[in-house]
Amino acid sequence: MNNNKYATYENVLLSVLFLTFGFVFFDRLALSFLFPFMEEELQLSNSHLGLLSSVLALAWAVSGALVGAWSDRIGKRKPILIVAIILFSLCSALSGMVTGFISLLIFRAVMGLAEGPILPLSQSMMVEASSPHRRGLNMGLLQGSAAGLLGAVIGPPVIIAMAEAWGWRQAFILSLIPGLIIAFLVWKYVKPDTASQSASQTAAQPVDQSLDGSADQEEPKPRGLKAYTTLLSNRNILLCTLISCFYLTWFVVLISFTPTFLVKVRGFEPATMGSIMSCLGVAWVIWGFVVAGVSDRIGRKPTLVIFTLLAACCPMVLLYSETPMVMGALVILTYTGLGCFTLFMATIPAETVSRGQIATALGLIMGIGELIGGFVSPTLAGFAADQYGLQIVMFVSSGAAIVAAALSLLLKETAPAVLARRNQAQPVADDTETNSPAYLRNNG
Repeated sequence: MNNNKYATYENVLLSVLFLTFGFVFFDRLALSFLFPFMEEELQLSNSHLGLLSSVLALAWAVSGALVGAWSDRIGKRKPILIVAIILFSLCSALSGMVTGFISLLIFRAVMGLAEGPILPLSQSMMVEASSPHRRGLNMGLLQGSAAGLLGAVIGPPVIIAMAEAWGWRQAFILSLIPGLIIAFLVWKYVKPDTASQSASQTAAQPVDQSLDGSADQEEPKPRGLKAYTTLLSNRNILLCTLISCFYLTWFVVLISFTPTFLVKVRGFEPATMGSIMSCLGVAWVIWGFVVAGVSDRIGRKPTLVIFTLLAACCPMVLLYSETPMVMGALVILTYTGLGCFTLFMATIPAETVSRGQIATALGLIMGIGELIGGFVSPTLAGFAADQYGLQIVMFVSSGAAIVAAALSLLLKETAPAVLARRNQAQPVADDTETNSPAYLRNNG
């Protein structure tokens, strides 16, 4: 009975958080899809688009890292999540009332502050509620498939259709409604203070334990700057942070400039551009759970390397494909990177650190990645596009993915099934690995 109860809540939580994070990306990517409609009225350039993407990413970086760590300390995530959803929905709607670049920049910055904590909060809640055998799949569906389905499959045609029918301002304003509905669903169906539930409630969940059987969450944990430096001293956390910087460069540069690139450089109509962007979304949804499932079987490290190299080909597809049909098909085959995001930004860190540090680690990796890959890179890419043409952004995106693949080669494996096979092959395992919280959680 209890196991059925926990399994039911696991599915309910996954569904609600799926909608939550998916709508975050619906709002985040709306500006890219609406930019061709608003640039003339607001007198915006490619540099402005890069700065708008960058300031939102900077806000994500700051709030994601700080609020993620704060939520670990206070053990309360649900009320923070509800406030964040309402706030970013309001800011997205207010983007439809701007009169120029500066006001739009301010609203996007506040929106980024609200959206930043949602990923570390959602993933840490999902880890708490997930059965061990479903952890990777749940996290992949939440972060990869949700963002792809709502942000890149449903988003482009819906946003573009609303802009063509009623104007880009109304398209922004109407985005408030689903945000308020999702906030209500979180309030009604998500259990409060998931991270601090009693031991009886978490019996069916992965629990970090030391060798003497005590829970690691009872051990004193470093706070403030020391917490971040301690995490970065861990090889996997440091590598995931660096991978995040380059992978977010690949993603943010690609997703920010592709709609304008397809219309201005490739000469496609807005409807054709929307269809190609939907192909990106289809790939996002598919690879979001496929990559996670493959990594459960062959390991996080080889999966990350293989699919990242494939993702490096996607910008070249957009640059050189001759027809929209060929481009769409190849995009679906090569836009694999968003499936990899769950690995370095959530699954590997969650399998590396103790439970009480998960939100802090996820916020740190996302925060630094957003700062470099989401803030610095699009700004530089925007200026480069104005100087050398929009084609340059595709080479920037592809090169960043290649660097991320090289860094992935240095990771230590964390997949439970792979570690279990290694343990069976080598009964006397290395003390460092077998004594780690992650190893005990995955195999104990």
